[in-house]
Amino acid sequence: MLKTLIEAFALISTWEVIIAMVAASVYGLVIGSLPGLSATMATALLVPVTFYLSPIAAIATIVAASSMAIFSGDIPGALLRIPGTPASAAYADEAYAMTRKGQAELALGAGVWFSAVGGIAGVLSLMILAPPLAEIALSFSTFEYFWLALLGLMCATLVARSSPVKAIAGMFLGLLVSCVGIENPGGVPRFTFGLTDLFGGIEPIPALVGVFAVAQVMRAMLTPEPPPLPRRKFGSIMAGQWKLTKKYHWQMTRGNIVGIIIGVLPGAGADMAAWVSYAMSKRFSKEPEKFGTGHVEGLVEAGASNNASIASGWVPSLLFGIPGDTIAAIAIGVLYMKGLNPGPTLFTEKASSMYAIYLMFIIANILMIPLGIAMIRIAAYILLAPRSAIMPIIMLCCAVGSFAIGNNMFGVVTVAAFGVIGYVMEANGYPVAAMVLGIVMGTMVEQAFVTSLIKSDGSILPFFERPVAAILAAMAIGALLWPVMVWVWRKLKPAQTAAATGR
Repeated sequence: MLKTLIEAFALISTWEVIIAMVAASVYGLVIGSLPGLSATMATALLVPVTFYLSPIAAIATIVAASSMAIFSGDIPGALLRIPGTPASAAYADEAYAMTRKGQAELALGAGVWFSAVGGIAGVLSLMILAPPLAEIALSFSTFEYFWLALLGLMCATLVARSSPVKAIAGMFLGLLVSCVGIENPGGVPRFTFGLTDLFGGIEPIPALVGVFAVAQVMRAMLTPEPPPLPRRKFGSIMAGQWKLTKKYHWQMTRGNIVGIIIGVLPGAGADMAAWVSYAMSKRFSKEPEKFGTGHVEGLVEAGASNNASIASGWVPSLLFGIPGDTIAAIAIGVLYMKGLNPGPTLFTEKASSMYAIYLMFIIANILMIPLGIAMIRIAAYILLAPRSAIMPIIMLCCAVGSFAIGNNMFGVVTVAAFGVIGYVMEANGYPVAAMVLGIVMGTMVEQAFVTSLIKSDGSILPFFERPVAAILAAMAIGALLWPVMVWVWRKLKPAQTAAATGR
């Protein structure tokens, strides 16, 4: 093992790998911090560059860029309430509320610190738990995936600060949007209205950019400018982070564990990890009433979770060629291209390359702290700019990012349409985050459900017969019924109180 580790150090100690990792880190930080440009897009745009790099340098660029982009999506979320990446959407409102309270350093510092800690925890899972975790993931059938996806959707109702009924309505609207196109088990065009642009469905990224970024610009146009934040330089970004680590050590650990488990499950990824962890943080918190008002607890758990899922998502990718998320899917293509074919033999025949990947993940997460702090300080100047200067730039970034996704104008039109939808929903108290989650998870829910029904010959019983499926089903149904039980309890409590008073 020591010999292999020394060989791995030699592989990553070349100037090519060092320059590639630093350059990809800066690139990932910039792309992730621009609203509308996701970590997946940042990784995908690097693929042409990897043609000209050695295998280890090519993987280094993917590892560094994806890790940095997931974190830096928190920066516009905290400063402008516009998440840079889908994984940041779960707690963007919380981080922005902290900024309005004058706690921007604490919010952004928690983002960079707990993202780095979560990333390193994910790497340790990749190193130590790869075989058993991969076996667990491989044993999951479509029945488990259906309940897991449904549980992820129910988190939209758990984290909603508005009426649970409105949250469920928003979620169903997202599921309806995910039905558009021919990418369904039957391959039948649905809700396309004869438009060829709709055959490929509605991409989640333009929808997310629209409901968060464009809707925010619309609100800014129609509301008076808020009082300016105090004009001051940011203090120490890392001040108080060790105190937070000691205070919320269990939340951090729970976020790491949830992120590792969700990351290793194909198709789940950082988005679901962040939503599930934020929901768990709120439900198990001793101060749930503070969530949504600028409370750092949710940021600690969700931030640790989404970065932990990035590294653990490589477990099924390296062992079986099964991508844990979209970034891992791109990485698999690069691995094949560079002759590092995923499979169990990769850990025996090219063990030094595997250890090099572990080390690159660790280095990327360590680099995240100084580079992240520098990026935060640069981005902080956004706070000093007037709204009239910021909003046009945001609109331009939205238009460019949405056009780059499909290289056509349909993406721009989609962003504009969902901007209007997002504005109308928020104006009427419907949480747009629930709709976004429905769009992202809808395809996975449908495919898992239809495939399971085909396997069971139309019977519902197999959905509950497998032990893990039964546990996930109980959790998903419980999450679905929870808002109803809370509503009934609130209705019955005044009646019981009145009856007791009457006696």
